[in-house]
Amino acid sequence: MRSDVVFSSGGTDCAAWLYRPDREGRLPLVVMAHGFAGTRELRLDAYAERFAEAGLGALLFDYRHFGASGGEPRQLLDIAKQHADYDAAIAYGRGLDWVDRDRVALFGSSFSGGHVLAVAAQDRRIAAVVSQCPFTDGLATLPKLGVANIARMTLAGIRDQAGALAGRAPRYIPAVGPPGSFAVMTTPDAEPGIKALIPSETRWENRVAARIALRVASYRPGRAAAKLACPVLFCLCDNDSLAPADTAAKYAAAAPRSEVKRYPVGHFEIYVDPTWQDAVAVQTEFLVRNLRDDRETVMAAEPAAPTDSIAQP
Repeated sequence: MRSDVVFSSGGTDCAAWLYRPDREGRLPLVVMAHGFAGTRELRLDAYAERFAEAGLGALLFDYRHFGASGGEPRQLLDIAKQHADYDAAIAYGRGLDWVDRDRVALFGSSFSGGHVLAVAAQDRRIAAVVSQCPFTDGLATLPKLGVANIARMTLAGIRDQAGALAGRAPRYIPAVGPPGSFAVMTTPDAEPGIKALIPSETRWENRVAARIALRVASYRPGRAAAKLACPVLFCLCDNDSLAPADTAAKYAAAAPRSEVKRYPVGHFEIYVDPTWQDAVAVQTEFLVRNLRDDRETVMAAEPAAPTDSIAQP
């Protein structure tokens, strides 16, 4: 079901897992990538497998500078580059001879849950979007990071950016740490939440170039939701300590064709059982329904609880 593939983005190789269902004809494809400093093996392969079982192809990739993909320096989180990586992955997927280029969807979670809104707003051919526990507004997330941490990250970010301009190697900060430590994410659920996603063999590294700290507050991809032409499913975590659900819900209300499913859990709980079972079922049903081709029979997804819909005129 899964094969290793490579595509180019900005002249750099991006590593991806391609899931092709055992079916004939041109099939839908879901393009997927992880959140803040995440790599593909942090539980996103479980989603891709479920989508493929339902007859949907999946292309799950690592951004440049992360995981199995190329790019120097390592662990460089550049928002514009990650958007471009999504664009390159979409182009690669549309070029596959078994993919229906008019039935390509995007899946993003956490930081990439915001990316997919921004990318789909620019690509009017995207057929559907799934945005899980999405980072939608840096101004809403900033207070969750802590005043002391923000000050230290800003200083580290300035030094890293200055070093980059001078051609020096990056200054790194931990992506996640326990409460009271110096890291980007230090909420009580952050470190155990990440550890629950890490497999025994991984390329994930707990560090990121500090310059991203200068850009988090100004990144507000939720504003792109109002421009989406395609259906979008928001899966929100009501107890989210990093990406406030109520903020995301406001952006969802502005999307012309949005559906919202809310869960009484924290940011990392949606990736694991028991919440994951319901979330992936809802997402699969949404994708199958919105990527359906009336000319063929698409394998039905497993039953899911109804979602709350937000319909706009």
